[in-house]
Amino acid sequence: DAILIDDIVDTAGTIVKAAKALKNKGSHRVFGACTHPVLSGAALQKINNSPMEKLVVTNTIPLIPKALESDKIVTLSVAPLLGEIINRIHRNLSVSELFT
Repeated sequence: DAILIDDIVDTAGTIVKAAKALKNKGSHRVFGACTHPVLSGAALQKINNSPMEKLVVTNTIPLIPKALESDKIVTLSVAPLLGEIINRIHRNLSVSELFT
């Protein structure tokens, strides 16, 4: 099994090519993850037709409406993390402890 990690998926060309290469080299299952799902142009179509089983994204930017309907897109909310960061700053506590 393989997991592809990217910061931004815009046209999805790179992540889909990487997923295909991994499958061609024998990966059983391929998953993707990204922080910012721009998903411009035909990106969603590329992802839906790719060998990736799922692409896990965050809600740091609004998803295009069609992405919400895709069985391959899984959205994770950053709200709890941002809320905890705000709380820690307000209480003068360490933010860096969240990432260790």
